[in-house]
Parts: sequence; C-alpha cells; structure tokens
Amino acid sequence: MRSLRFAQCASRSAASAPRPQLRRGIVSVKAVAKTVDKPAWLAQLKGARADVEALIRTTHANPILVRLAWHDSGSYDENVKEAWPKQGGATASIRFGPEIGHAANAGLQAALDLIEPIKQKHPLVSYSDLYQMASAVAVELAGGPHIPLRYGRLDAESPEDCTPDGRLPAAGHPFGDGSKSPADHLRKVFNRMGLNDKDIVALSGAHTLGRVRPERSGWGKEETKYTREGPNFLGGKPGGQSWTVDWLTFNNDYFTEIKAKRDEELVVLPTDAAVFEDEGFRPYAEKYAADQDAFFKEYVESHLKLSELGVKFADGTPVTLE
Repeated sequence: MRSLRFAQCASRSAASAPRPQLRRGIVSVKAVAKTVDKPAWLAQLKGARADVEALIRTTHANPILVRLAWHDSGSYDENVKEAWPKQGGATASIRFGPEIGHAANAGLQAALDLIEPIKQKHPLVSYSDLYQMASAVAVELAGGPHIPLRYGRLDAESPEDCTPDGRLPAAGHPFGDGSKSPADHLRKVFNRMGLNDKDIVALSGAHTLGRVRPERSGWGKEETKYTREGPNFLGGKPGGQSWTVDWLTFNNDYFTEIKAKRDEELVVLPTDAAVFEDEGFRPYAEKYAADQDAFFKEYVESHLKLSELGVKFADGTPVTLE
C-alpha cells in the first residue's frame, strides 16, 4: 500500500480562494455536541500551532506529518449510513490500535509520537485538529501555500470507532478493490470520499514531499543518491526513494518529474504515471506542471476538502487562526 494521494511560496493568493463545499460525517440528532471553554481553547490552539512549527523546523518531519493527517482523513466513506464517527475521516481514530496497525499506516506510529507531547501540553486541542494542523503547517513551512484550516474537530473516542482496513489507495496491482487500472482504483477510492478528478491530481502533487520505503509499502528502492543522507527525526532514518530531488520542498516538481521520467533515481509508481496517462487526469497534471501558482491554488481547495471529511465540530466552532 502507498501513501495517500498522497522554495518559498510564489503567492499566498490561495489563502483568499473561495472555500469549497465541505463534506462532513452524519451526526445523530440525539448526539449532544461537546462544548469548549473558547478563550482557553483558542489560547491553546495558538500555542499548539507555535509548537508544531517549532517541531517541524527542528525535525524536518514534514512528509510523515502530512501522511498522518491524510491517512486519518482518507478513511472516510460517504456511503456509510451509521452515525458519526463510523464514516471515518478526520476524527483521529488513527491513534487507536486497530487502525494504526493497518498495513497502509506502517511507520506512522513515529508521527503519533511526535505529536503526543504537544497534545499533552495543550490538552484542550483535539487530536484531530492537531493532526490536520501539523499537515497544513508542514506544507507551508516546506515552501507551499498557506492553508486556512478551520478548527474545532471532535475526536473519535475509542478503538470501536476505527474504520476497517483497506480504505486507503494502493500504489499498483493487485488492487484490493478489483480495479483493472490505477486510474480506476484512484477514482474508486477518492470518489468514495466525495472527491473528484481535480482533487485526485492536486492531492497527488503533495508527493513532492517525502519518500516511499520498500519495508513499509513494498515499493521503491532502499536508498538513492537523493535519500542516502538527509535529515533525521524521531523514528526516522535516511533511505527510501523520493518522487523529487528536493523532497523536503513543496512545489510542482512532482508533476514535472513524473511527466519527464528522466531520472531513474526518482520513483514513479503506477498511480503516479496515471495522472498523465489517464485522459481525465491529464489536463490537471499538465496545468500543474506548467503553472505552480495554479497548482498551489487548487491544491489548497482540495486539501481543505480532505481536512474536513467526516468531521463533527464542537459547539461554538469552527474557527480559523487567520
């Protein structure tokens, strides 16, 4: 199984882009919404963001923090009719044993361990807000666009709230859902979340960050000249195979490298190649390869949608930190 498709920012115009329609989980009418001490919570939310920024600047753990949030959100299934949080999504159910042990989540315990001290310092901030915050901050500090997240998510509360294994996308054949092509598989997975072709391609561009590791996914090389030496962090190590040369920089290089296929040291998975091979995906991939500002703008829109899949907000929220 692969990660979810999954220089300074050229423009911050993405922050002012119209907020897309956001999909949330079904909330039982009998459920009693939890409330927060808003002034204290806001103070802790701001403190948590400062601590997340400090963590990322010292650990360079941008890729794994993006992956953590996406694998939490990517469990969402809009076809599930049970009450929240059974649809999955950005509920922090990934922190519980059954889900963190899923094959697609291999290695993500290290990311949970990185975030835990911040949670203990700021207990009013939910795990689900922290995971999504860390992902957005990781993108921004890597040179990507500012992502104006909304906060106030409630957390899943027990292992019984974990989603079943098999909801995250695979890198290539064989596909557990029986898909005959990588493009068909990507659509089955992301359409189940309510996401479209543009979202699939835009979100795929976040693989400009990070590496694929054969011991976790079964894909990629043990190491390359780009990953043999590099920043370390808790639970991490050099090695693996990256999609881009500068795999701690968020830009549009994923698209330019996938299109060119000019460097054998860089990984191109079957689901990566699909963004240029599939007729529905190709126009977006071509646009993003040619225009980084367009990629950043549409990436923000898709990231925001992903960050609120299956979300239930506490009373008096959501809020932004803008």
